[in-house]
Amino acid sequence: MARSIWKGAISFGLVHIPVNLVSATAAHGVDFDWLDDRSMEPVGYKRVNKVTGKEVPKEHIVKGVQYEKGRYVVLSEEEIRAAHPDSTQTIDIFAFVEREAIPFTHIDTPYFLSPDRRGEKVYALLRKTLEDTDKVALAHVVLRTKQYLAALMTQDAALVLVMLRWPADVRSPAQLELPSTATKPELAKRELDMAKRLVEDMSADWQPDEYLDSFQDKIMGLVEQKARAGKIEEVEAVEEGEERRSADVIDLTELLKRSLGGKSAPPSKSRKPAAKAKAAPPSDDAPASKPRKTARK
Repeated sequence: MARSIWKGAISFGLVHIPVNLVSATAAHGVDFDWLDDRSMEPVGYKRVNKVTGKEVPKEHIVKGVQYEKGRYVVLSEEEIRAAHPDSTQTIDIFAFVEREAIPFTHIDTPYFLSPDRRGEKVYALLRKTLEDTDKVALAHVVLRTKQYLAALMTQDAALVLVMLRWPADVRSPAQLELPSTATKPELAKRELDMAKRLVEDMSADWQPDEYLDSFQDKIMGLVEQKARAGKIEEVEAVEEGEERRSADVIDLTELLKRSLGGKSAPPSKSRKPAAKAKAAPPSDDAPASKPRKTARK
């Protein structure tokens, strides 16, 4: 089973669903590490003054935010820590929206959620409710010291927490300043029919097992070839960090009635099936990622 990287609870109304957060992606790209060819020791990064080129001791480094070009405001570690959001160990749902309402450009990193501490029934209840209503839950969650906007959605029998990009971080297509020949083209019916036919001829089923990274395969094949020839260098590995502890949570399915304030559930409406949002590849800013080893044997 995949390793849990965070433990907490989904919270909506007065209900808490205890869950484990598990990464839904795994990096399989080629990982090149820097080594000193004289001693085969790992090579790290130096803190260097970009003006003088000299190394700067850690105690002389402060953090600043550029206010104007060439002018910075320096913030202390205490000021930065005070600005961090409180870690509540909860995924706080604040709204439910249609699945297709979230543009794919806003979707970032996906994580699986598994039920924890006898929370299976209420976990299944939320998942089935999202499926039947074709909704996703918008939520706030704090991982370590960073607050995220997230969407809680379903995939098969699991709940998936997808980190969303903040709207201010997503550019509008209007910034492309596309010419009218691209936005309002004059397309002949014959051209459009031929293009649609080509799409139909090339249509296929989604088969992810067949989509391979040829560069990775070639590099790892070369690595295996050299390893079999005895061309292996011994390099000391760096220990990984400890797993983060989590807070206790309470599973209270019966609080659903109290969350509704005694109101009866509204009648369901028939709706057309909508296309499910797709998760984007993991970004460099993925939360709670494990420290990477500097080198392998």
